[in-house]
Amino acid sequence: MKLLITEKPSVAMEFAKALKINMNRKDGYIESDGWIITWCVGHLVTMSYPEVYDEKLKFWRLDTLPFIPTEWKYEIIPNVQKQFNIVQRLLQREDVEEIYNAGDSGREGEYIQRLVYMMAKPNPKAQIKRVWIDSQTEEEIKRGIREAKNQSEYDSLADSAYLRAKEDYLIGINFSRLLTIIYGRRVASKINEEKISISVGRVMTCVLGMIVSREREIRNFVKTKYYKIIGEFGNTDGSFKAEWRVNEKSKLFESPKLYNDSGFKKENEAKEFIASLAGKKAIISELKKSKQKENAPLLFNLAEIQNECTKRFKIKPDETLDVIQNLYEKKLVTYPRTDARVLSTAVAKEISKNLNGLMRGYKDEEVQNLLKKMVDEKYSTNLVKTKYVNDSKITDHYAIIPTGQGYENYEKLPELHKKVYNTIVKRFIAIFYPPAEYNKVNVVVDVENETFIASGKVCISQGYLEVLRPQNKAKKSTSNAQNVENNSESSKESEDGIENNLEVFKSLKKGQEILVNNYEIKEAETTPPSRYNSGSLILAMENAGKLIEDEELREQIKGAGIGTSATRGEIIKKLEKIKYIDINSKTQIVTPTQKGEAIYDVVNFSMPDMLNAKLTASWEKGLDLVAKKEIKPDEFMTKLVNYINSKFNKLIVKT
Repeated sequence: MKLLITEKPSVAMEFAKALKINMNRKDGYIESDGWIITWCVGHLVTMSYPEVYDEKLKFWRLDTLPFIPTEWKYEIIPNVQKQFNIVQRLLQREDVEEIYNAGDSGREGEYIQRLVYMMAKPNPKAQIKRVWIDSQTEEEIKRGIREAKNQSEYDSLADSAYLRAKEDYLIGINFSRLLTIIYGRRVASKINEEKISISVGRVMTCVLGMIVSREREIRNFVKTKYYKIIGEFGNTDGSFKAEWRVNEKSKLFESPKLYNDSGFKKENEAKEFIASLAGKKAIISELKKSKQKENAPLLFNLAEIQNECTKRFKIKPDETLDVIQNLYEKKLVTYPRTDARVLSTAVAKEISKNLNGLMRGYKDEEVQNLLKKMVDEKYSTNLVKTKYVNDSKITDHYAIIPTGQGYENYEKLPELHKKVYNTIVKRFIAIFYPPAEYNKVNVVVDVENETFIASGKVCISQGYLEVLRPQNKAKKSTSNAQNVENNSESSKESEDGIENNLEVFKSLKKGQEILVNNYEIKEAETTPPSRYNSGSLILAMENAGKLIEDEELREQIKGAGIGTSATRGEIIKKLEKIKYIDINSKTQIVTPTQKGEAIYDVVNFSMPDMLNAKLTASWEKGLDLVAKKEIKPDEFMTKLVNYINSKFNKLIVKT
């Protein structure tokens, strides 16, 4: 017999359908000729609390810390004991010759299954194989089973998973207890609560640090007014505006009168500068006309689609993951918990299957028109040599794309799920469309060694924007493109926020003297950074490694973020649940609570590196290196234990 174990019952049903197994449903499993299919219900096994090791550890006391077990204890989660017993009995059956680990294809999925095997002690004669799939379509399930590798080939991934759990356990339990013992009463008094436990986590505390730091940056921000100089120049064809910028030849180069080389600190000094330009000639010193192409953005990974859904639909990242997980289980999209934004070469070569499936099955009029245009215009579907295909940027899974299947489930989906699916579909279709094209102009005007700069661009061909741009903007863009074709370019805002009619630039020539119509002062002011919303916070977590100032270290942990694609949404959810942060339900704007700021202050005083992306990202990088067999698990564990002991010694001395 062959035994296959999935992560949840619904996935087991899809495997049974793909294998054409007779649905002989029993209590907690399916059995037919040659196959048994059973399932976990998420985690069946968990790490034991400290008091299981020693009753004394039930009480939070300084003399019992740090708690670092030499042998780890695990236990069955009580409310799933029945299903564990069923899985255990099946694993131990004498007639089971092959066991297929069909858990979720990622680190956490591996961990869930490995814990079960560790506790259940399978029939030692049975060979255990690992099924690794990118979607739940019938052909992908069959391929995953057909190409299943020996589970031992995933041992390093399992090592990484065990270490992640141990790290979170040790840091959470030890430092939560320590800081609560030392600072708990002080914090409780500060926020007018009777008592409080200070919750610390490897990832959670760092994210809290990001949120509080940003909030205080905004709170302490002092707006600064400054004054820009705008010149209006022209010829017989019309006029245009250009902004003054200091340059090395300017009499004000490195002058203390200026704010950021683009404006004056005082209005009267700006007026004096304008007066000094009176009667001076204006010459075109530079004139560059070019065509610019802009390709469609890369495909969605989980962080990108979470951010997109927060912006569009005002939903939290964990809600987005739930939606995409449902789409995945309905066979509509590929694996959701991915960090990659590109496809593998192998998938790219077969991508016509996905497109054909969309054409046949997805009854969305707009999408069908976009697909029809692809065919009519003969857009290339050969992605292999494009930026959208890169095997080196894929670890476990490629980007999230529609499978072109599962449409029998589509109509029953909630409206939000349909909208998210449509968002994924359009991002996918966009990569087959040509680039958007622009006419771009850059003009530099010289007035007695003072430089005025004007720039602008107008869309002459929408390309992929026809797929991704919102409908009202698309119409506007079409109008612009038509105007260009009719040799009458419309006004277009430049990169400096100044509107210019690009038609006037056509007759300009380098070295030409032009008219000075007037100079004006434009008051501006500095702006604080924006607060995170729940989606932009996910992206900030993903890219946290880039914030590290040490260039060498930044390069060492390149690609490492805070948390993983599978856990970031849950971290934000937990911070909100324990009332360290608030998330506005309408805007999804994230702000710290009084309690969250009090916890931040404690951690910042006692162990500030816990708030720093450098530490958290480097731990995540270490786990990745274990998974890649570049460092040994014992080496990682030794560093972790040394870190905990070192921190305890310093904190005890500090208090």
